[in-house]
Amino acid sequence: MRFGVNYTPRVGWFHHWTDFDADEVARDFDAIGGLGADHVRVFPLWPVFQPNPTTVSAAALRALDRVIELAGERGLDVAVDGLQGHLSSFDFLPSWLVSWHRRNMFVDEDAISATARYLETLARAVAAHPNTFAFTVGNEVNQFTGTVHPDPHPATSGQITTWLDRMLGAIRAGAPGLLALHACYDASWYDETQPFTLEHVARQGDLSVVHSWVFNGTAQRFGPDAFETRAHARYMVELARAFQTDPGRGIWAQELGAPRNVLPDASVPDFIDGTVEQLAQAPDLFGLTWWCSHDVSRALGDFPELEYDLGLIDEHGRIKPEGVRVREAVEAARKAAPADASGAPVIDLDPAADGGRAALAPGGAFWTSYMDQARRGRHPRIRLAENPVHAHDAVPVQEGSAADA
Repeated sequence: MRFGVNYTPRVGWFHHWTDFDADEVARDFDAIGGLGADHVRVFPLWPVFQPNPTTVSAAALRALDRVIELAGERGLDVAVDGLQGHLSSFDFLPSWLVSWHRRNMFVDEDAISATARYLETLARAVAAHPNTFAFTVGNEVNQFTGTVHPDPHPATSGQITTWLDRMLGAIRAGAPGLLALHACYDASWYDETQPFTLEHVARQGDLSVVHSWVFNGTAQRFGPDAFETRAHARYMVELARAFQTDPGRGIWAQELGAPRNVLPDASVPDFIDGTVEQLAQAPDLFGLTWWCSHDVSRALGDFPELEYDLGLIDEHGRIKPEGVRVREAVEAARKAAPADASGAPVIDLDPAADGGRAALAPGGAFWTSYMDQARRGRHPRIRLAENPVHAHDAVPVQEGSAADA
């Protein structure tokens, strides 16, 4: 199991690309090394790197090159995101997608072509570094299609399939040796109106990617110390696995954290321990990447309050108690005997019959059936109706279904 952090620069946050200081990045990576991390996930800001549809900034690419070099000098591998996109409640779309130049980023052919060119250029640049291992299309770009977004870019699921094919194809053209991925927030699991689906999560790209946040209603509904709250990330992993058609496909828990808006300080240590332990026992878990490396500086305004305290390292560069706790939890998980996947209980899922994605959401019928089983001692495997991977599954099936819950 790989362990890393999502890199949030201590000085300037992601605005550091416009006022780049390699010495500050080096200090950040020295501190990250103290967490026992083996990789970082870095976030080029899209409008900085592609200010015009036909232009990629050479200066920004040089800064990214230096970030990857500095990571490598400290034994850190690097995963790069392309489209930022959306980060910590702020949107970063280039000017050629907004206002007078407004185009639908998922549907307009000019926008799609420009975005694909950018991703291919960026992928080719980062692939030149031996410590780069993965390239993600972007950070939770599915939030732009959601009905909750104030300025959405609507698309159908079919259009999203085509868009992802183009974006992943561009990454592979630029960097055929890297893992090519895409990442969604949990609306793809739980919201029936979301055009990015679990089929997209589990079948496009080289790994299935999970972003797990318990402020989605889980901790509010069940409480900060509940089994369900600590099991949420593992549950999302198991749902993603159920929809996979490649039985050997890995799953990356690419974002999870301990948000203080739903977890009081006293609940954080056990949340970390329980979440990491359950994730580490998931078969085929590729890695775990914590959000995030550093707290957002109080000098920066207008962030949701929880963002100022999500880091494992404080804004002065000191590892926090939760940073120590995550490091120790990962160390313990790596030493533990791997889980035996054989003989695990099985729970059937037929999305059409069982209530769709609403049944999968916290408190839904399928969620309840799953958590009842998991609480009895082992996380069940989920057997998806009509998935050929599960057609000859010989593991005994639990009686009943989500519809009976």
